[in-house]
Amino acid sequence: IPPAHRLSPASHLDGNGTAAPMDMGPQLGTPPCSPPSQQPAVEDDFQFVCCERCRKESPNLKLLTCLHTLCLDCLSENKPIGQCPLCQTAIPQASGIPNMDNLLFTNLQARLSIYKKISDSGGPSCSRCQGEAATVWCSECEEFLCTKCFKDHQWFFKKRNHEAKKVEELRADSAHRFLEDTRKSCNLFCSSPGHANQGHISSIYCKKCKRALCCSCALLDSHHAPFCDIRSETQRRQEELGALSQELKQKRSGFEATYAGLKDEAARLERVQREMREVIRQRVEQLVGLIHREEEELLGLVEAGQEQGRRELSRELERVEGVLRRMEAGERLVEKMNLYATEQEVMDMQPFIKDSLEELQQLQPPVTGDRTQPGDLTECRARLQAL
Repeated sequence: IPPAHRLSPASHLDGNGTAAPMDMGPQLGTPPCSPPSQQPAVEDDFQFVCCERCRKESPNLKLLTCLHTLCLDCLSENKPIGQCPLCQTAIPQASGIPNMDNLLFTNLQARLSIYKKISDSGGPSCSRCQGEAATVWCSECEEFLCTKCFKDHQWFFKKRNHEAKKVEELRADSAHRFLEDTRKSCNLFCSSPGHANQGHISSIYCKKCKRALCCSCALLDSHHAPFCDIRSETQRRQEELGALSQELKQKRSGFEATYAGLKDEAARLERVQREMREVIRQRVEQLVGLIHREEEELLGLVEAGQEQGRRELSRELERVEGVLRRMEAGERLVEKMNLYATEQEVMDMQPFIKDSLEELQQLQPPVTGDRTQPGDLTECRARLQAL
């Protein structure tokens, strides 16, 4: 939160050296600033946090190896197929349910629900007393507070630097700004079994065992080395994902060119088939009714000669289209990770996303000129000449 929006800690020392309340920051009794006439379209801007199949919000979003995000309901319906319904990539898990949760999207849903309460015309209620309208949001406690409860809060946390902001100011900001301001840093906990549930904040990353550690574990256990700080490690991971995304953008042009070439070839085959049909009809119309059976045989010959090529092109188009969709999903996910992901989300999701992006990097667009060409129409033309 920018310094101008912070509410000052609620204590200072009086003349006797004892703690006494100090100024509560901006006066909460002053008239609120008028909200904007039109609220940002939160639903339109953040549709990406929903299931990509049913477009509904869900607390149980799973990230597939193709980097598409689906809810458990859609995955359960799709289980007999065993493939992503968007790009037909195989789901390796026998249960049909991927192991990786999309922590970024589920956490963004929770934070967006807070912003929706703020932007609602009625406004949020105090989380503590429930009866009064909230005037302040404490980002540390993640609580809405009325004026009275906020004063109590400031007194209770007088030794801490909790950051709070008026609800009216939050309502005037956009959802994008709210999500950026509520993205907390240094919120990783020590991964040691004895410390996982004790609130030990991690600030060190062990490159050897690839885990986040608190200072005590790093100093007392000699097996951990070398070290770096969590912030630099998360920055490195973000940069690694960004570099992979840039490389994929360059490779994507090759797949797009192949896809366009396949589409052109499919159109050419359709055009050849239409032209041949017209020639057959024009020639057959010159003959008497006795050769109608020959006409049907010639049409069938054309269909048989082109069917195999059409089937092969259809399969190739479907495969390349699936790869393009995976690439789009990967670029979109990396972009949203960079914009909104917390350090916890980066640490949990980056290895999975990295593996999927590297798998995409290994793919090569098929060469259209190497494919087997469908049979020509020589036999058909010979029979026409005989007629």
